[in-house]
Amino acid sequence: MTDHLPILLLLLPLFGSLICVLLGRNNAAHSWVVAMISLGGSALLSLLMLIKVLGLKSGDFRYRMGGWPESSSYEVGIELRVDVLACLIVLAVMIVGFLNTIYSKTRVSAEVGEKGSFFYALIQLLIVGLCGIIMTNDAFNLYVLIEITSLTSYALIAMGNRRAALSSFNYVIMGTIGASFYLLGVGYLYIKTGTLNIDDIHNYLRSENLWASQSIVVAFILIMLGVWTKMAFFPLHGWLPNAYSYAPSMTGTFMAPLMTKVMVYVMIRVMLWLFGSDFVYSTESIWSELIIWMSVVAIVAGSFLALARNDIKKMLTYLIIAEVGYMVGGAWLGNLNGQAGAFYHILSDAAMTFCLFIAASIVIIRTGESRLNAFDDLFRKMPITMIGFTIGGLSMIGLPPTCGFFSKWYLIKGGVETGQWEFVVALLFSSLINAVIFFKIFERAYFGKIKGIKEEVTVQDRDTIPAGGIKSVPLSMLIPLCVGSLSILIIGIMNKNIFSWITKALEMVNG
Repeated sequence: MTDHLPILLLLLPLFGSLICVLLGRNNAAHSWVVAMISLGGSALLSLLMLIKVLGLKSGDFRYRMGGWPESSSYEVGIELRVDVLACLIVLAVMIVGFLNTIYSKTRVSAEVGEKGSFFYALIQLLIVGLCGIIMTNDAFNLYVLIEITSLTSYALIAMGNRRAALSSFNYVIMGTIGASFYLLGVGYLYIKTGTLNIDDIHNYLRSENLWASQSIVVAFILIMLGVWTKMAFFPLHGWLPNAYSYAPSMTGTFMAPLMTKVMVYVMIRVMLWLFGSDFVYSTESIWSELIIWMSVVAIVAGSFLALARNDIKKMLTYLIIAEVGYMVGGAWLGNLNGQAGAFYHILSDAAMTFCLFIAASIVIIRTGESRLNAFDDLFRKMPITMIGFTIGGLSMIGLPPTCGFFSKWYLIKGGVETGQWEFVVALLFSSLINAVIFFKIFERAYFGKIKGIKEEVTVQDRDTIPAGGIKSVPLSMLIPLCVGSLSILIIGIMNKNIFSWITKALEMVNG
């Protein structure tokens, strides 16, 4: 059975989504139960898959769809490739999906009404697409799975208010452009190599020494542009702030921690597995220097844009844009610490963003305000929520023993080793901006409103906010927040083991 773990953890939410639609037409609670079972089972299978891969001497294993033997042509069979890196990110996707389903229990009826069964169906299809993206070893199927995630994301965002529908349309336009770039790049690769299997493409490019071909260079540029659009890499980030801010809260708490991070993984996968480090980090290439400077601009711009925002969710979305700059810059440093730091930061940022978005959603729902004055005196009124938010904020700043400290440490170490001081300075500058942002919130939450300052108050989604101000937060909201906060500390405490797993996997890839 362990040989079939990759496909089983995809089939559970796939069939779960179908059952949700069939059983949940009259009662969304049935869909919630089905989603809990399917995602809980998939999370368990992803953990077993990680344990299995850690025990393999080869470091990975392949799953051939349809039972095609390994000796057969890659042009016929479709392959899933699972290594430690894929297992860690799949596990993160499944855990976030399971916790987000718990969080959604009391929010579905308030925010999407009778569409609850469709919400659970779409969220499971989105998880299938994300996990498929992570594990597939086929360049064209990667495009198909990216489109599956995109289509479900458009629908999940559009379930919000009227502004959410417009934001979803903007996402459709940008997402379609990005997907077109990626598909066109894959087309160039197929013309030159005659195969779509990622390992085969890489071996063919190396054996035929096609890296200097103009077609391959154009393919690389197109694929990178497509992936950067999907991950909201500055300045291709225009679709992200409104999409995550105006979507239903349980959509934002799932998409914000995962969508951009999975696409960063795709970028690194394309760089190392498909084109190869010899091409990407060639001494004659200008790519590394140029893209590191682009990541510096993304980090600084995202931090300044977050600092200028008074809306809680908008602020957090711009911090995501800065965090994408962290990971892109680390991946392009060209050394092991930079690459491994980028991978480690994928896990760290998923935990931090999930924790912060859950806490921010609870605050907005319970106070009826979406601006920073919603945090006034909240340490006394909502202590558990604020403790969770504080842990997430301290990790964003980069204080030990949170995972944010260690991921920044590895990235800074990689930058120092390669002499990319502009990247190091940008990371330190961003941490300083994060400290200003979050300590301002902590001050308000602990000491209350600053006297003598008048502030505009906005109410988000009035129909979904309970009357009478702050009320007790249900366990279905607090449990995911507490687990998310704990995961920030666990990933930080286990940083040595996790970083060791990542570096060993990358050493095998880099040869």
